[in-house]
This record gives sequence, structure tokens and C-alpha cells, in this order.
Amino acid sequence: MRLLVDTHVLIWWLHDLPDRLDERQRGALRDAAKGKAPLSLSAISLWETAMMVERRRVSIAKTLDQLLSQIEAHPLLAILPLTATIAAESVRLGEDFHKDPADRIIVATARCHGLTLVTADERIRKWGKVNII
Repeated sequence: MRLLVDTHVLIWWLHDLPDRLDERQRGALRDAAKGKAPLSLSAISLWETAMMVERRRVSIAKTLDQLLSQIEAHPLLAILPLTATIAAESVRLGEDFHKDPADRIIVATARCHGLTLVTADERIRKWGKVNII
């Protein structure tokens, strides 16, 4: 199974906070660490991470630039760019999807690439029109 991690899952994974994830999510990330499942990340998650650090919602022991470089260079992560197809899909998710633009891009990225989204976001999970763990 090919996976896309959302921004919060990425942060929790990098900060070793497995209690924030359910057993299926922890198992999927363990499998990825063992090389059994590739992990992808939407490029918008880099921006969301930067915003979380800037707003002090996440504390880090290094500089923001170092953190973002670490994420980009992580051997288990492939950063997926925002494309025209993803941008178009993000506005076609329907009125029943919430308006957060980053979540729209993350979900559209998963749908366009045929990836399973690893997310704890209840709004996305309840929406139900993307494969999730």
C-alpha cells in the first residue's frame, strides 16, 4: 500500500509521539520504516509545518530551515509537488468538504496519486471520499 502522510501525522512521527496515532497508523508507519511501504508527503505539508513552528504550535530543537531540510532529505519520504491536476481536484472535492486549503491539497494529492492518506483529522475521516488509515 502506498501512503501519503498528512502534516500532523508527519509532526507526530518526527517527534516520536505514537500515542497520537491509532494502531493501524502506527503499523503503517512501522512498515514504511522497514521498507515495506513507501511514504509520500504533499509539498503543502512543508508550508504547514513552517506555519506551525512560526505560530509556536510545534516546538523544535533546531532551526526551521534545518527541520524543513531534514524532512526533504528524509530517506523514507517522497515530496509530491502541487500540480495543475491536484489544484483542479482540490476545488472539486465538493461542498461537503471543509474549506481548509492545505487539507484540500493534501486530499487531492492522495486522490490524484491513488494513495492512502494517513490522517487523524476527523473532518477528513468522516468525509469518506478518500482512502484513509
